[in-house]
Amino acid sequence: MKILLCTDGSLYSQVSYEYAAWIAMYMDVEIEVLYVTDSSEEQAVKTKDFSGSIGIDSYQQLLDKLVDLESNRAKINHKRAKYILQQAESFLSSREIAKIKLTHETGFLVDLFHKFETEADLVILGKRGETANFATEHLGANMERIVRASHKPCLVTPREFKPVNRILLAYDGGESCQKALKYFTEYPIFKALELHIITVANRDKKTALQNIKTAEKIAAAANLEPICQLLTGEPEVKMEKYVKNHDIDFLIMGAYGHNRIRHLVIGSTTAQMLRSSSIPILLFR
Repeated sequence: MKILLCTDGSLYSQVSYEYAAWIAMYMDVEIEVLYVTDSSEEQAVKTKDFSGSIGIDSYQQLLDKLVDLESNRAKINHKRAKYILQQAESFLSSREIAKIKLTHETGFLVDLFHKFETEADLVILGKRGETANFATEHLGANMERIVRASHKPCLVTPREFKPVNRILLAYDGGESCQKALKYFTEYPIFKALELHIITVANRDKKTALQNIKTAEKIAAAANLEPICQLLTGEPEVKMEKYVKNHDIDFLIMGAYGHNRIRHLVIGSTTAQMLRSSSIPILLFR
């Protein structure tokens, strides 16, 4: 398995190292650690021509100072990237992970990660980034964009690491959940865990019942023995309650749907679970 581990050196990113190492305990993994320096911080100096106001010589001196400042900023950013990647490598190496690749790019993460995710089986990133101590109920902008755009499973990690013993799949019969269930059957890491599968029926209870029976049957065919339950009510409320009452350590669910207008107005189950959850969430499109 190849993991693309996106980092910005923040607390949330460092927790994602822990979850990558946890996966490596069960599987042979190759990890590519990606750090992207925001290109807006390294753009060439562009300023209005004030030479007519302050004189040619003064303007040139000002421009030279600005160029020097930008050059120093680029050097600092490069050193910062090198330090963050070395810290990630040191941590992963201490967990006896041998296949580690460090990658530093300049640009915008949401634009660059696509060329790296094509070779990855899993993308891991923190729920929030460098501004984690501010507006704590908000999701990281990069995280949400990547999860919406990625074609690979995305593991979004919380603020703190917690050993994983019980795992929950929220199954609605959709294509993304079918992919998640197939994921279970292919990777040995899940066979060592207590598996729960729930379907939440908001209106159509008959279809929901059929979905949970289908999920149970597929899991059983893969020699898994899930605890299955059909719940009724609002998905976000029921899922949050189930996670708490059953001490779930790891949640798997489908990623964002296609109703963009609804998401913009009232949010989505995915966004709500990401905001409120204190456990990692593995998302499938």
